[in-house]
Amino acid sequence: MAEIIKRKKALSVSPLKSSSTIGAALAFMGVSRTIPMLHGSQGCSAFGKVFFVRHFREPIPLQTTAMDQVSAVMGSYENVVEGVKTICENSAPHMVGVPTTGLSETQGVDINMAVKEFRKKYPEYDHIPVVPVNTPDYSGCLETGFAQAVLAMLKTLVKPRKAAVRKKQVTVLAGSHLTPGDIEEIKDIVEMFGLRPVVFPDLSTALDGHLPEFDFSPLSVGGTPVDEILSINASAATLVVGRSLTEAADWLQEETGIVDYRFDHLFGLQAVDELIMALREISGKEVPEKLERQRAQLQDAMLDTHFMLGMSRLAFAGDPDLIYGMSKFLETIGGETCVAVSPINADILKEIPTDFVKIGDLEDLEVLSADKNLDVIISNSHAVDTAARLGVPILRCGFPQWDLIGGYQKTWVGYRGGRQVLFDLANLQLENHKGEVKPYKSIYGQKPEYTKGQDNGTTEKVDHHGYCH
Repeated sequence: MAEIIKRKKALSVSPLKSSSTIGAALAFMGVSRTIPMLHGSQGCSAFGKVFFVRHFREPIPLQTTAMDQVSAVMGSYENVVEGVKTICENSAPHMVGVPTTGLSETQGVDINMAVKEFRKKYPEYDHIPVVPVNTPDYSGCLETGFAQAVLAMLKTLVKPRKAAVRKKQVTVLAGSHLTPGDIEEIKDIVEMFGLRPVVFPDLSTALDGHLPEFDFSPLSVGGTPVDEILSINASAATLVVGRSLTEAADWLQEETGIVDYRFDHLFGLQAVDELIMALREISGKEVPEKLERQRAQLQDAMLDTHFMLGMSRLAFAGDPDLIYGMSKFLETIGGETCVAVSPINADILKEIPTDFVKIGDLEDLEVLSADKNLDVIISNSHAVDTAARLGVPILRCGFPQWDLIGGYQKTWVGYRGGRQVLFDLANLQLENHKGEVKPYKSIYGQKPEYTKGQDNGTTEKVDHHGYCH
């Protein structure tokens, strides 16, 4: 079990995380004809929109309540009420999401009360769901904000089961670490068993990089239709992908009584095998020959790449679900997790196959990696400069990826996705075969010390040399 080393610095240096507000906005964009309205200043939405546009390279529907210095002091309920009213009046959305930001949370807004005020003042829009969710920038990360928004939407839209069970319908709760390409792959696998997947949220039809029939829409184009979300209570089963969605899965199971199958990730042979066996049980059908062939192809790829990837020394930096899943997958082909850095603490981090996980930022990644003789760093585009200073190749993974075309659409899950990940990693190894090792010079100065052990007064101070052997 990995030890969790908590953050003790007074600030973040080269921040790793994306805020929980951004995560909630991403979840809302996975629902058809929906718009997230961030309750905060114009800058809160502007910076988030920059990340989304550079990552997905698509127009992004995002609004803001435009809090200023007066509303920040005197109260901002009116900003929410009039903002939601304007969106409903001008755009006729199927749903409006209202995630909070650090500014509004610090101001002390009760976002649920603000939505109640809107309902009271404008009852003519009662047919449009409005989903408030508390997602301050200073708490959590993209993964937690995404999960909180999924839970809030389920609580708003899904009712206890009353209709007859749709035996062919399967709900898929998709975690924030899944790309549009991943979700397409999961849908294809489910459909091979004769089942109809209702993916929620569905980024594969909303942010997959397609040209719409019209020039511009102020709302999300594609995504899970609201009517489909309302029908979740009639599904035959639920597939939950990502430990971060545990709270949402617990609520849905308790509310509807639908049996669920939970997967921490779908990277690699073993995880996908578990998914296939679950679908076989739900559908009562045998595994299609196409999937059996894809499995054999992944096995062959594991054999072909084990000379390059066996005993490879890896560093991971990203949200908990992502780095856990990737580290467990690469462990199966002999990869060693030497460094793991996460922006937040989560129970799943203790299960990463390494000595310790640092809760921190990219400075921590760089300092901890300096003498580890790494082969590959796996992280998002924030870590590109870190990898360059360390002289280590980087496999871009996660959000955001602004210096790579099509990174948002890459498939990582399933037999086919796992096969491609192995090829990409092996090619990085071949292209960056270690020759003369240049001395590394940190831009951060003296290496900090980290505390090992529990905070019980008996901790000992050690530096980062003693962890990954």
